[in-house]
Amino acid sequence: MRTRRGHCYPKVNMMNERETKRRRRTHFTGEQMGYRKRLKGSPESRGESDFFDALPDDLVLCILCKLSSTASCPADFINFLITCRRFNGLGLHSLVLSKACEKMVAVKAKNWSESTHRFLKLCADSGNIEACYTLGMIRFYCLRNRGSGASLIAKAAISSYAAALYSLAVIQFNGSGGSKNDKDLRAGVALCARAAFLGHVDALRELGHCLQDGYGVKQNIADGRRFLVQANARELAAVLATPAPDAGSWLTWNPLLPQRHVAVAGCPLFSDFGCNVPAPVTHPVNRFLSDWFSGCEGSPGPGLRLCSHSGCGRPETRRHEFRRCSVCGAVNYCSRACQALDWKLRHKTECAGAERWLDDAGEIEANGIDINIDGDGNAVEGMEN
Repeated sequence: MRTRRGHCYPKVNMMNERETKRRRRTHFTGEQMGYRKRLKGSPESRGESDFFDALPDDLVLCILCKLSSTASCPADFINFLITCRRFNGLGLHSLVLSKACEKMVAVKAKNWSESTHRFLKLCADSGNIEACYTLGMIRFYCLRNRGSGASLIAKAAISSYAAALYSLAVIQFNGSGGSKNDKDLRAGVALCARAAFLGHVDALRELGHCLQDGYGVKQNIADGRRFLVQANARELAAVLATPAPDAGSWLTWNPLLPQRHVAVAGCPLFSDFGCNVPAPVTHPVNRFLSDWFSGCEGSPGPGLRLCSHSGCGRPETRRHEFRRCSVCGAVNYCSRACQALDWKLRHKTECAGAERWLDDAGEIEANGIDINIDGDGNAVEGMEN
């Protein structure tokens, strides 16, 4: 072809041009399909921007701290850790772990593993008091690492954690981890007093029995009974503060309560008045100890026994460390508080001497059996080493 001026168009190889266009179209289509596969469902593929990546780390940490402090179980924390890589990195921040609540570090004995141990240690190193107490109790009683466990419990006690103070008091009363000569009764009473001041009901009950019996402190029966009544009142207040569908059922009078040989569900706080409240909620650490030694993980050791109170789980660290019932000799307790609770819950219907107490009190006095009266007005069997 020629133009008006007679010039010719440049010759173009039509086959090469078509081949080039085809190759370009194939290359573009393949690249676009791969791009769609990689970013399928992403904001960029829909023409949107990812606002989550634009959030500052401080704001994300604040959200994660709120989640860790309100988690209902460890699985809640694990679920948002595996959500994305950013959550996984920021979720293990020391600030997030330090805010973890009791339920988040409440591990179960059947789920115990080396990774669980590392996670609790990471929380404890971050300054989490719950993790310090939980890991300390597990190391002291389950893993038999007495020194490391006691130091972690003491770390929690220094931060005024009431449960850790009471656990150290039990260790001092029994000389746990050492010999019988390592008992320090005065230190145990001081730790109980501090824990009772912080509102620990078992510590208040233990302090009341110590004052009533003159155990590690000058005997003062009036103050001891007053503390026992206060412990019962705090239990009653805790039940009233807990919402439950059948919260009013325990207020009804039960004619079977005066009959001590009849088993009644719950914990009779003032059994003489027919007031029957639910059993106290077991701490996750005590539940872990009970499951650990009752399951397949192993026994406390040859000749060692567990505390007979079902809500305790503490084992002996040496033979004959715990005190036993002086009537039947079939049960043993790590503390007077556990003995008083188990007497209300279970043992008063099982003790071999309970029926004899009701039948003939004079014969019991002749036999020299020690009977104590607790703050509820109930007879409590004596304990001996």
